Amino acid sequence: MNEPVNIPESTTEAVEVHAPPLLYEMIRSFTTLARTLNLSHAVTELNSTRQTVRRHIAQLEEMMGEPLFSIDDRRYHLTEAGNQTLPEAQDILARCNVWMRGQVVHQNGMPQYKIEFPTGGDFYQQQKPLNSIWKSDRPLLAAALKAWTMANGDLESPYFEALRPYVMVFRNSPNGWVCVELGDESSYVSWFGLATARSSIGRVLGELPGGADFARLLSQPFHDVERDRSVRVDHIYTQIPRGPDQDPVQICYARLLLGCSFPDGSFALVSVVDRHNEIEISDTPGRQMPADLVMNVDTISLNQKH
Repeated sequence: MNEPVNIPESTTEAVEVHAPPLLYEMIRSFTTLARTLNLSHAVTELNSTRQTVRRHIAQLEEMMGEPLFSIDDRRYHLTEAGNQTLPEAQDILARCNVWMRGQVVHQNGMPQYKIEFPTGGDFYQQQKPLNSIWKSDRPLLAAALKAWTMANGDLESPYFEALRPYVMVFRNSPNGWVCVELGDESSYVSWFGLATARSSIGRVLGELPGGADFARLLSQPFHDVERDRSVRVDHIYTQIPRGPDQDPVQICYARLLLGCSFPDGSFALVSVVDRHNEIEISDTPGRQMPADLVMNVDTISLNQKH
């Protein structure tokens, strides 16, 4: 009979790490210097001092055990460790700023982002459980999710053929997410019109007028799906004009993001948007689009080529 193994108590207890009280300011110093790569510019932007910014960077480097910057002829450069840790630092800072402004809450464990624009209007985005797709009687997102599964995420699979007219495809780039494909039956085309929509191909995904922190968090689902090669569904309310010099119009839609692959194996992000009035976001009662703006997608057309 095997003897019980006595595990030392010290190995079963979590190591408690105390964050320094000024961690937020330290991260601000790091992200600002990483963006400007100029100590004087960072100090001016932060309304701080050279000594304070240097101390913050030194404290972070001591905590992490490796340098975040190298200095060559008084010019700052991110080290490999600095490049690796910068995106998470930017996310932490953005989440803190958005949280302090009351722009994010959690509903059933999933984030809801909300903002009222200074120019009028608002934006709400609520992540939804994946099974919300199966609970809906609308066919588009369900068909897209089934196609993604059958295709093993291969964008050129025959299983995706019937869905391609309804999707937007993005590729990540150093400047942001670039639209590389736009289906003629997609929500984007039916909202803006084919000629206007096609001008978006090759352009970087636009940012909403909610500030850099809010825009960063709203692009986070794209990065999450890319990182995990996963899927995600969100419900969204906002107001968008349908053309130049037009007033914003209420829009309500469900968006499914799919992690796929281009033929060369690189990552392709597929966005499938279904515009309808069955969107469910807490604390936003009575949001409806005009009935003629609701997308009507035929189940038969989605399956005829499968």
